[in-house]
Order: sequence, then structure tokens, then C-alpha cells
Amino acid sequence: MSFIVYPALDIRDGRVVRLLQGDYEKQTTYGDDALPRAQAFAATGARWMHLVDLDAAKAGGYTLAPLLQQIAGTTKLKVQTGGGVRGRDDVARILDAGASRVVIGSLAVRQPEQVLAWLAEFGAEQLTIALDTRQGEDGVWRLPVHGWTETADVTLDELAQRYAQAGMKHLLCTDISRDGMLSGPNIELYAHLAQLLPGVAVQASGGVRDADDIRAAKAAGCGGAVLGKALLEGRLQLDEALSC
Repeated sequence: MSFIVYPALDIRDGRVVRLLQGDYEKQTTYGDDALPRAQAFAATGARWMHLVDLDAAKAGGYTLAPLLQQIAGTTKLKVQTGGGVRGRDDVARILDAGASRVVIGSLAVRQPEQVLAWLAEFGAEQLTIALDTRQGEDGVWRLPVHGWTETADVTLDELAQRYAQAGMKHLLCTDISRDGMLSGPNIELYAHLAQLLPGVAVQASGGVRDADDIRAAKAAGCGGAVLGKALLEGRLQLDEALSC
């Protein structure tokens, strides 16, 4: 399994931003230059990027199709993107706009039967299942939903295995406690998932600070790592990340 570095851009109101632990009230804005940043990713040698529509994640209705088309039209980047996917037509539209993979997040927890049907229809290579998780005091990894204010009945392990049995190939897993914190990824969690889900490319997301974190994720058996805040703030250079 090849390891993929995903430089990431989160977009809100047309601007490149980062939220702290997913909190829309704790936003840092980095500019309105999403396309030039994506082009710079490509020029540096990235093969993939991760693009998030934060407006749609909150309100539904993916809004980044024009930007996605520009990225696809001016670079050779493959784009993994999501935000606000509520139905089958959303998936089809995002793929038609130039996405290589559509990220399915909250719906994957709330309506797994629907998402399992999309895996069969669109194919496992065109979907990334995204599961945000938080560890309970009992050590069990659970799945917060509804803005992380409630917890699903099913656990991370149970749902991830269900998707894997249905053919899932790409799992993006974010440890909520690390998101935007630059505290290092939860390597123990990713090693656990890599062992639990053989054949699934697990993407480490949340907390990546430097090249050592990328190497640790790779050694833990991950299939990739998503790089957000560390890249935007210049703590990690993309060329260094790509050479890990």
C-alpha cells in the first residue's frame, strides 16, 4: 500500500481557514487564495489534496464545484473532497465536477445503509469514509455526531469493520481531541485501525506537526496523512512531507 500525503484546504466563505477542534467560533483565516495554494501543492510534487467545504458541512449543499473544476483544470492533482453530502446526487455532482474521491462524514454514521449502497454503486475507490472519533473514559472509541454534541450507539471499531466488510478502501479518521491542536497524531489509534482493517488505507488526520509525525503514521501502517495547520503556518514544508 503506497503512502499518500494529502495537503489540505478547508474553505469557508471563499477563504482558506482552520477551525480549532471543529468549532466554527474558533476560526483562523489564512487568505482567499485557495486556487494558487492548490497549484503550489501540485508544483511541489503532491499527487493528491484534501478539500473541505465548511459552509456545506454546516448547512448542506456542496458549494466548491467551481473551485474543484479550476483545480482539476489547471493541475494534475487528484482531489479528495467533501462537506455537506446529504444524498446520492451530491456524490454524483461532486464526482462530475472533477473529484477523484468524495468524503462522506456525518452521514456515514447516521445513515450507514445509504452509504453502504453508494459504496456498491460508485465503487470503493471513489469514496472516503470519514469517521471523527473521541475516546471514552472506558477506553472505547466512540463516534460523536450532531456537531460532536451527541454520541452514536455504534462504536468506531464496529462501524469501521462494517464498512470494511462491504469493501471500503479509504478511511479518514480524526481524533477530535487532536484536531487543529498541533499536538501530534494519535499513533496508537492509527496502529489499532491499521491492524483491525487490513487492506484499508487509513488516513491519519488531526495533530500532524512535522515530518517525524508523518513517518510515525507511516510506520503505524497508515495509508496516508492529512496535513492542515502545520502546512498553513509553515511549521512543515510540503516538499519535506512528500519525501518522508
